[in-house]
Amino acid sequence: MGSLDLIRQALDTASAGGKAAIATVVRTDRSVPRRIGAAMLIRDDGSRLGTVGGGEMESRVVDVAGEAMADGQPRLLTYRLVDPSTGDPGVCGGEMDVYVEPYMNTASLLIIGAGHVGRAVCELAQWTGWDVHLWDDRPEQLEELDDAITSHGGELSEVLTDIPLDARSAIVMVTRNVPLDVELIPAVVKQPAAYIGLMGSARRWSTTKKLLIDAGCSEDEISRISTPIGLEIGAETPEQIAISIIAEVVRATSTR
Repeated sequence: MGSLDLIRQALDTASAGGKAAIATVVRTDRSVPRRIGAAMLIRDDGSRLGTVGGGEMESRVVDVAGEAMADGQPRLLTYRLVDPSTGDPGVCGGEMDVYVEPYMNTASLLIIGAGHVGRAVCELAQWTGWDVHLWDDRPEQLEELDDAITSHGGELSEVLTDIPLDARSAIVMVTRNVPLDVELIPAVVKQPAAYIGLMGSARRWSTTKKLLIDAGCSEDEISRISTPIGLEIGAETPEQIAISIIAEVVRATSTR
């Protein structure tokens, strides 16, 4: 199967909500099991197509592909195939580079709270290319939203299982009070998102943090919360605050 066919299948997997990676041999030196251009498709369900050489080396490539599908970052791998006693994954006598590129759906941004700031963050997040999800426990706050925004009501703990959150995702909490924060944060901090931000003053966070500790949240879980949210740009209006929030989200997720 050619590389273009593998790319098409990877794109089909991603568009269906799955994850895939393509590993391609991009450099060879001396004796190696496959030529430049040999490629393999790895899906997150464990299925594969093609080969980059088999054996221990290919097994290692599959493991790295899993990491790439988890964080969305490509990898360039170099394998020396000379002496297994030193850790080499083969004995062909040569060396090869394998490029692993993930294919995934658009990263998700979950906004918790559909007030003025939450709606402004939604609009800007759409423009910057996120798969936007908005949750609020007040049905009236979810009316008249843009069709591109997926809105959620009901119990947040149940909604979290339906949203495709992974190591590329971000969660923005722009909620209305401390009791709601204390109710929601224990479930939020268990998500694999790269960034979790909470809007509020230092005084509000001090109160929230104490209540979370009393409720059984660990220091490690609490330390995942970035607050106050947003870069310091002197923002005042909901739209300006949204800019500062998205800027911080982009900075946090682009370094993953």
